[in-house]
Amino acid sequence: MSVANTEVSAQVTGPCGDDDCGLRELLDRLGDRWTMLVLVELAHGTRRFRELERAIPGISQRMLTVTTRRLCRDGLVERTAYATIPPQVEYRLSPLGRSMTGILTALADWSRDNKAAIGAARARWDATEGLSRSGGAS
Repeated sequence: MSVANTEVSAQVTGPCGDDDCGLRELLDRLGDRWTMLVLVELAHGTRRFRELERAIPGISQRMLTVTTRRLCRDGLVERTAYATIPPQVEYRLSPLGRSMTGILTALADWSRDNKAAIGAARARWDATEGLSRSGGAS
């Protein structure tokens, strides 16, 4: 990043002034690779750890553990551990997490509805960027 970009970014403040109202931290959490998928799955109801793991293709046990711990810490998910052998753990959206279900559903629906359009836009971009880069233009 250039010095000019850093200076410009430092001058811009959000509606809360220097404190970004926690928005940046929340967007970082929601924008990571797994959080939205876990929240969308939990919007369907309480899930045991292995159910979550099976429902989210590609997530590792470690990443599911990290993600659910962060969501519990943020107050969006509640964790219940049962003293059984082997131990059983269930996750559910907290009341705060449930208050986000409308937003999550709308975002998931929008993503599904616009997947083809976004794919086409990316293909057009890649085609024109590939031409401009190979031709020396920027």
